[in-house]
Amino acid sequence: MTNAAKTVLITGSEGFTGKYMAAEMRSAGYHVVGLGTKSSTAVDYYQADLLSIAEITAVLNQVQPDIVIHLAAIAFVGHGDANAFYQVNLQGTRNLLAALAALDKTPEAVLLASSANVYGNTSEGVLSESTLPAPANEYAVSKLAMEYMARLWQDRLPIIITRPFNYTGVGQTENFLLPKIVAHFHRQESKIELGNLDVWRDFSDVRSVVNAYRRLIEAKAFGHTVNVCSGNVYSLREIVAMIEEMSGHHIDIRVNPAFVRAGEVKTLCGDASLLHSLIGNWQTPPLKETLCWMLEAK
Repeated sequence: MTNAAKTVLITGSEGFTGKYMAAEMRSAGYHVVGLGTKSSTAVDYYQADLLSIAEITAVLNQVQPDIVIHLAAIAFVGHGDANAFYQVNLQGTRNLLAALAALDKTPEAVLLASSANVYGNTSEGVLSESTLPAPANEYAVSKLAMEYMARLWQDRLPIIITRPFNYTGVGQTENFLLPKIVAHFHRQESKIELGNLDVWRDFSDVRSVVNAYRRLIEAKAFGHTVNVCSGNVYSLREIVAMIEEMSGHHIDIRVNPAFVRAGEVKTLCGDASLLHSLIGNWQTPPLKETLCWMLEAK
């Protein structure tokens, strides 16, 4: 069967990652169908609530997907309603897996996006998939719970779980740190309020992340939980300096104590060895390139 004959269902297709994921799969020749909770004029798009197994089942019966990429989630850690994390990220995913397992035609691949947030703030340095999870907020707990729940379905469904570290790109909302910094520079504001500047984090480009997801599916990496990360770290101080250099605009940084997290780990870097062993050579552009793309797109 050629890619063109294969139908990919992407949940959360109208979200930040979902739009890039859809573009990635289309460029590889797949037929893409989207699913989300909001109405959309997008072609081949279905509106359904993951908390309604009847709605999901109706869509799946109609679409009969060959591949499912599950991106729909409440992803903003500062989201106000803790219950929503569990309802959407855990119960919604369980409903999807139950509905998929009940189909006459079993999909050939189901990719579930988790998060490197599951590692928490206790392990410094390079984090591999064998690092003990220690989730430090409700979002991370909901994602780790989702991972454990999904394992109960691995004998019935070909599941791949990804743990992406920080990633960014054009279209990510200003709730997230790098788009917030880029937007301040684009507006040529005189000052910005940030938290701890001397923390180092692993950032990837959204376009590389969705490429890794597609290649994990095509590599049939079933049963694996896989870090998706660059293996390189940058401090916030370095990032601000990088954008200052590119934009030619200086910005005054104010450290807002409210944004400084107690007990924040200085360095979080991902180990991408498993990813490389599964899909071969993969890399994300240098962060400067991604930031330049974001700065120019504003």
